[in-house]
Amino acid sequence: STAFNRKLIFEEPLKKTSANISLIPYIAGRTSTNYLENSSEKLTPAVGGDAKIGIGPALNLDLTFNPDFSQVEVDQQVTNLDRFEIFFPERRQFFLENADLFDSFGQMRSRPFFSRRIGVDIDSATGQNIQSKIIYGARLSGKLNENWRIGVMNMQTATDEEAGIAGKNFSVLAIQKKVFARSTIRLIYVDKESLALDEYQSLFNPEDYNRLVGLDYNLNSANGKWTGKAFYHRTFESRETVKPYSANVYMLFSDIHWSWSASYQDIGKDFNPEVGFLPRSDFKRFNPDVSYLFYPRSSLINRHGPKVEFEGYWNEAIGTTDRDINLSYTAQFNSFSEITLTQRNRYVYLFKDFDPTRTGGDKLPAGSDYSTKTVQLEYQSNPRNVFNVTLLSEVGQYYTGNIQRLETVTAVRIGYKANISMNFNYARIRLPAPQKDADLILVGPRIDLTFTKSLFWTTFVQYNNQIDNLNINTRLQWRFAPVSDFFLVYTDNYFPESFQPKQRSLVFKVNYWLNL
Repeated sequence: STAFNRKLIFEEPLKKTSANISLIPYIAGRTSTNYLENSSEKLTPAVGGDAKIGIGPALNLDLTFNPDFSQVEVDQQVTNLDRFEIFFPERRQFFLENADLFDSFGQMRSRPFFSRRIGVDIDSATGQNIQSKIIYGARLSGKLNENWRIGVMNMQTATDEEAGIAGKNFSVLAIQKKVFARSTIRLIYVDKESLALDEYQSLFNPEDYNRLVGLDYNLNSANGKWTGKAFYHRTFESRETVKPYSANVYMLFSDIHWSWSASYQDIGKDFNPEVGFLPRSDFKRFNPDVSYLFYPRSSLINRHGPKVEFEGYWNEAIGTTDRDINLSYTAQFNSFSEITLTQRNRYVYLFKDFDPTRTGGDKLPAGSDYSTKTVQLEYQSNPRNVFNVTLLSEVGQYYTGNIQRLETVTAVRIGYKANISMNFNYARIRLPAPQKDADLILVGPRIDLTFTKSLFWTTFVQYNNQIDNLNINTRLQWRFAPVSDFFLVYTDNYFPESFQPKQRSLVFKVNYWLNL
């Protein structure tokens, strides 16, 4: 965290510069064709821009008007075998700067703020997620002094009457104070307000809001052996709610040999952070683990040791709903490569009907439960090598049948000129009738080329038969001036078997950084 950075001391006073203000206007154009709906979009121009204003030595005010994120690369797809929503990280530059001030609250199962909720809405006719236009945004972030940091953000999205989407205003306040040697206490406030969907677009709908208030404490001991986190978050809505809270206590101790942690989490039935990320609610979770490391006198192995982990979910209505008991052994080699063997014991209770392959097959009934055992092998080669590989393999029981799956990422680094990688996932699922078998394949080659110090090209291809899609995304970037770029982005989606197109788009964008 920058809150713990030491002061910079220069041998000579820095020369006084002009006002610390930058303007970054852009012009963009887009044309697209939707073959599924037999519709097309002619070349549509767009203009907008950002402004950066330095307020003192450590505070920045960022403004954006009609922002455009067409140059942002597509998400890396995954084979989804989970019953819950999958988290995809933020990629838009405006939300990435000083992001730790806003997104470090909570933890992976309960995030009070997730910036990707801004600019995404639900079409009232189809129920599908669609992009909603952001009209403007402002963010003030940075350090007030050595002990205090602050982040304030406000974003406004547009109304789309055809899709039945009311414009929304998003406000976030985050405050962080350093306490003790290396610990922090943080406060967050999130407010989502909807506009009335009628001719009075400037009026807020008093019956449609979602608010959250939360307090986090992050522990980091002076000697680094103890770390932990405790938080309490609560949501507020116009409707009556029952237990609209999320609470968590976590503690980790680690030294050269021993490592143990324990976490207890309680998420109430009606906790509903609409601008956050919450895959599931109404549960209590307990997750302890302990591990030990040996350091042999060996020319091959640097360290090795066992780990035992328990994870259990339950609620008042059902009792135990999920339980994992994992036994693993890890060896790290002197070459920095690492291998882990894990035996997993799982118990799952289904709240809703669920298709284990997520391909439209017959679903397992709600109220049924399953106990399974699998063996998993993970390997990471030396990341310093020109060629490196990451591998995960798992075999064993899967609901009413069995599964064999393999996930690999191979990468080649050719100096500073090229990075080439291949993401490959294969899951072989065999289930008795009436469920269906599945062979799920995901292949994703990626090529990053650096032609010169100012010309870059990235191509990302993803074949995913689970969603019956072949995606091609290629992006050319020319940095024609300092921090000023021209982007040309082409995206195509096909049905893999027939190679018939689904959607196709071509985008260009030019932005120029102007210091005042």
